[in-house]
Amino acid sequence: MTDASATAARRPGEPALTALDLAAPDPDPADSSPHSFPGGGRWRTEIPSCEGPEALAVVLEESARLDVPVHRISQGSGVWMLTDAEITEMAGASAERGVELCLFTGPRGTWDTGGSVRTDSGGAGPRARGHDAVAGCVEDALRATALGVRCLLVADEGVLWTLHRARTAGLLPADTTLKVSALIGPVNPAAYAVHERLGADSVNVPSDLTPAHLTEIRRVSAAPMDMYIEAPDDLGGYVRMYEVAELIRRGAPLYLKFGLSRAPGIYPYGHHVRDVALASARERVRRGRLALDLLERHGAAGDMAPLGSRLPGPLTRFDTPA
Repeated sequence: MTDASATAARRPGEPALTALDLAAPDPDPADSSPHSFPGGGRWRTEIPSCEGPEALAVVLEESARLDVPVHRISQGSGVWMLTDAEITEMAGASAERGVELCLFTGPRGTWDTGGSVRTDSGGAGPRARGHDAVAGCVEDALRATALGVRCLLVADEGVLWTLHRARTAGLLPADTTLKVSALIGPVNPAAYAVHERLGADSVNVPSDLTPAHLTEIRRVSAAPMDMYIEAPDDLGGYVRMYEVAELIRRGAPLYLKFGLSRAPGIYPYGHHVRDVALASARERVRRGRLALDLLERHGAAGDMAPLGSRLPGPLTRFDTPA
């Protein structure tokens, strides 16, 4: 059943527009997502592009200072760009605060030797090119989970299915969650359902999907959805803060992902871009505060999932080979 508060939120400017006879039609209750996270709540938060222990410390410090609740922190450069000590430090700091840490797996086509990704068509994009790239992603997954990480970010359907099979077979911890990158995010309900069945525990959809698209997806899948409320420039640079309440109403269970437009790229991260990475991390948390302030003003902040919650609940999967 849909949480009533998700449909009762005040829309931006509504009282003034109503007084001017410019009110929009009432939202259709049939458009509201009937789903929520296990344990209650319709939205969680994520701070992306947290590229190492220093950036993580900045995010945790700023989130405490600005009172921004954080459910998940994700990294974009990849497990292979971190030392064991760095991963261990990040996993420990995240666990201490009850925050899920998600690290990107292995090689991807956009950094590989294949030239097609630099053509106008983009080629196969970030997907893993060849057996060795898949093997690198698997190696990253095994290494990261051995060091305490329990969420892995993937940008290839084959890698997703392979890691899900590994999880099912006991090669990865059973509570490992798999998150689909926005770089390959599905744009229709049929594709979204396929990603869920391949093993996705949350799916990052492109940030240009409309509220109607989210409703279409929710008619076929309850898998948690990730969506940039503000997207990096290379993913469109969209800033959708005023739509947050409606995105939750249509897309729950939804991770509100606070990216940053007009910011230099930092992947793959190293100390040569340290100042930019730390300043960007700090500003992402501030952007989160701005979006949460809007939710509070619109009466839609009460549906947040409990802090420390991370699992997706029961999902539909393809049968794995014996």
